[in-house]
Amino acid sequence: MAKLIGIPASPGVAIGRVFPVDRRRARVPRFHISPEQVAGELERLDHAVRDSVEQLRAIRESLGEGEEGKILDAHSLMADDPSIMEGARSLVREELLNAEWAVRRAFREVSEKLGNDGYLAERRADLDEVSDRIIHNLIGEAPITETEQPPEGAILVAYDLPTAEAAVLLSGGRVKGLVTDFGSKTSHTAILARALEVPAVVGAGQASELCKAGDLIALDGNSGEVLISPEPEEILRFETAQAEAKFREAALMEERDLPAVTLDGRRVGLWANIEFPEEVPSVLAHGGEGVGLYRTEFLYLNREELPTEDEHFRAYASILQQMGDRPVVIRTLDLGGDKLPIGHRSHEPNPAMGLRAIRFTLRHPQLFRTQVRAMWRASTLGRLRIMLPMIAAVGELREAKSQIQAIRQELIREGVRVAERVPVGIMLETPAAAMAADRLARECDFFSIGTNDLIQYSLAIDRGNRDVAYLYRPLHLGVLRMVQSAVEGARTAGIEIAMCGEMAGDPAYSLVLLALGLDVLSMNPADIPPVKRVLRSAELRDARELLEAAMSFSSVDEIERFVVEQMRKRFPQLVSEPRDRGDSRAATA
Repeated sequence: MAKLIGIPASPGVAIGRVFPVDRRRARVPRFHISPEQVAGELERLDHAVRDSVEQLRAIRESLGEGEEGKILDAHSLMADDPSIMEGARSLVREELLNAEWAVRRAFREVSEKLGNDGYLAERRADLDEVSDRIIHNLIGEAPITETEQPPEGAILVAYDLPTAEAAVLLSGGRVKGLVTDFGSKTSHTAILARALEVPAVVGAGQASELCKAGDLIALDGNSGEVLISPEPEEILRFETAQAEAKFREAALMEERDLPAVTLDGRRVGLWANIEFPEEVPSVLAHGGEGVGLYRTEFLYLNREELPTEDEHFRAYASILQQMGDRPVVIRTLDLGGDKLPIGHRSHEPNPAMGLRAIRFTLRHPQLFRTQVRAMWRASTLGRLRIMLPMIAAVGELREAKSQIQAIRQELIREGVRVAERVPVGIMLETPAAAMAADRLARECDFFSIGTNDLIQYSLAIDRGNRDVAYLYRPLHLGVLRMVQSAVEGARTAGIEIAMCGEMAGDPAYSLVLLALGLDVLSMNPADIPPVKRVLRSAELRDARELLEAAMSFSSVDEIERFVVEQMRKRFPQLVSEPRDRGDSRAATA
């Protein structure tokens, strides 16, 4: 038996037989051609591009609506992108390169502009996938296994799985799970696996080398554990976990339509964080009472052209209409740092503390204007709220609010129907904002604590840096005190305060957050049922006693050990052991 630990990418437990998918980088023949061969080589290139676009469109049409289709739309645009392909044609004409070599060079030049870290590294992977497809067509190899279907109940194992191939193989309902050697939690393949509810572990190292077709394999998409040829007792352990998870989920879903009210009457709103309009059905299916965070920057990523006002409007209108009378919080662009559109690159030495979020949009007012105009146009379709990210000073808040109101007046002059009023709130993501919450609260309608960045900045650690990720601790005494300060500031001004970071969706922290006084917790849709169960089974008085006892300790290890042990006693099926809690707390939001 071999055991691997990878990155938990899509929750769930799966046991099945290995179906290997061998799709590494395309083989690229490199040679120079004669001037007489240029016309023929260009014709060959044009045929390969047309074939690639047709293949991607055929796959996309087979998938119907959904985020996986939109990803493939973007790949189709890349495959026929005039600037990239003209670059390849120029290399054929001017440097007399064969078509395969020219395609690889042209795509690599665009890819290198994106940098090597964070979200942009994953968008480089999209460019690599598209260039591989064109090259496969040039050399006459099938680019993906469109006709090769895995057997029922198979678990796919691959070095890496291109998005188009993942869409074909995972959407058929035949695959139980996915394991890749390479990848990250925010790659498009991981997003597809979550959207299709296929348990997945990525970045598992040597899985594709250690197992062969037909081997028994077990994976846990919650912890990242992968077992190749497991012993009978390990199979039993996974089967037990699988059965318990299904039973627990079914029991939790029975409370889907019940409010999150403690035994002594304290109600907490449970809302959802989403990235795409297609996630709204999952929000409603899991009992979400609102959308607490819609991350609009995903409209901008993995594309070369900026989204139009109408594209913004359609996305916002879709979410608002689907949510009906439930509130929807749309966050303005959190671009910057490692999240920039294709073709834009940050040259900052420390982008996490540079021109990002509200700073980026105030520096680029046309981006802000396009987005806010679309928000106001959609404002009559539901209960819209606008949230500004990374506000650290009252001046930033005032400037943004002034622009929001000016845009409303502009639309009214144009004869566009807009809401009388839309609440404007801010994310508290910096220590400065948390400590000045009482003053900021006078200037806005609600707060939402973004714990992912607040913890990062408070503890001076980069949550994406493996060397210091172990220091990312939500129950650090300093973090708890900052949350207290933020809640007190909101209470003084009488405004609502939410939390929308990863901390909000962890059942182990639910009573601590209840005691701290949060009005709303916003999380991934699938996390809503277990958090609701915790809150409905507890009393506010008990939660306050737990928090007081926890904050009597000084060490974060002591605080965490105490809280998790107490929560394990109360909710053993909902709270994992301290040693199994992994690095999920350092996830990107």
